[in-house]
Amino acid sequence: MTTTTAQHPCFDESAKHTHARVHLPVAPQCNIQCNYCNRKFDCVNESRPGVTSSVLAPFQAVAYLKALDERIENLSVIGIAGPGDPFANPKETIETMRLVKAEFPDKIFCLSTNGLNLEPYIDEIAALGVTHVTITINAIDPEITAKVYRWVRFEKKVYRGVEGARLLLERQLACIPKLKAHGITVKINSIIMPGINEDHIVEVAKHCASLGADVINCIPIIPTAETEFQDMPKPDSKMVFKTRLQAGEYLKPMNHCARCRADAAGLLGQDLSDTHVLLKEYASRPKVDASDRPYVAVATNEGLLVNMHMGEVRDIYIFKQSPKGFQFVETRKAPKAGGGDARWVELARLLSDCRAMLVSGVGETPRSILDNCGVRVVEMTGLIDEGLEGIYHNKPIKSIAKPDAFKCGSGCKGNAQGCA
Repeated sequence: MTTTTAQHPCFDESAKHTHARVHLPVAPQCNIQCNYCNRKFDCVNESRPGVTSSVLAPFQAVAYLKALDERIENLSVIGIAGPGDPFANPKETIETMRLVKAEFPDKIFCLSTNGLNLEPYIDEIAALGVTHVTITINAIDPEITAKVYRWVRFEKKVYRGVEGARLLLERQLACIPKLKAHGITVKINSIIMPGINEDHIVEVAKHCASLGADVINCIPIIPTAETEFQDMPKPDSKMVFKTRLQAGEYLKPMNHCARCRADAAGLLGQDLSDTHVLLKEYASRPKVDASDRPYVAVATNEGLLVNMHMGEVRDIYIFKQSPKGFQFVETRKAPKAGGGDARWVELARLLSDCRAMLVSGVGETPRSILDNCGVRVVEMTGLIDEGLEGIYHNKPIKSIAKPDAFKCGSGCKGNAQGCA
């Protein structure tokens, strides 16, 4: 066993009581749709992959990690596991790794991915010092794989059924020997789905072992609301034991998985209780690095509160900082609705002298387009002055928008340790 693996709680059970890990939620988009996954639900009272209380930009992730490193003893492992897929968000993933490695060169870095778009980045992640990679492979038979995924999106084209399954499998399996060529430890995650693959996972283990994989983690499915498999029965203990025993004949089994969230932090199964509060604080910190952009745009109905969604705003209020405080400059007419991406490109041009825009809500496409054009979009609700204070003075914005992030309902008072 390598020294790094002996310090990684997911790969060595003896390390789970002594070595902590953190998942940095910097990858919100996904390139496949699993029939067991619904990422829109987030309650701090549950622990399952694909959920997070906030999404961090790479620069926010580094600041957040510095704060965690002071709070969590023996924080040894830094991972990216979503809430989407790291390589559906390669720019954010690679940038985060570069920034983190510069600050924490001695920590272990790992990634968890579906493998669809991993291959082009293997050389790069190896050069950055990634030592452990997990790939979720639920079947190696395309007919079975097709039952698990609704669609696969690759190079801007959507594939479905067996066609999508073959594409996904081909790209997943090709990654294993290439990762091993760089000395990277490879773990296979397989979700146990009764009636789908419980008798097939042994074949996954056998085939992946032949390609050089090191470890397999057979995970009982968590039936999730509003998914194709929401009514699937949970695997009973006998099924789980049998599946792990059979797979363990070919690959070393991981039997202590805590089915971690995309924002997990702390010892395995003993996450820091107030992580979501800290995460929310750092997710609200805007990046101000554009001194040649003196203004901030605001989506507001009356000029006092940030209270309009990006898609509904018609008049954009422009503010600047002055020696006497924040000053209203003018209003600008937003581009008319319709026109697809061209509308947001036009908006980015309109705001070329603005370093940020405060909105109460925004879609992923306009956010991405404005961000790529140097206009950072900050979601919040509340007083405009509070948002301007955050932008100009790099302070947390307390009214950052995500009002339902921390509860299942009005009575939820969870602590991320599981619903009763």
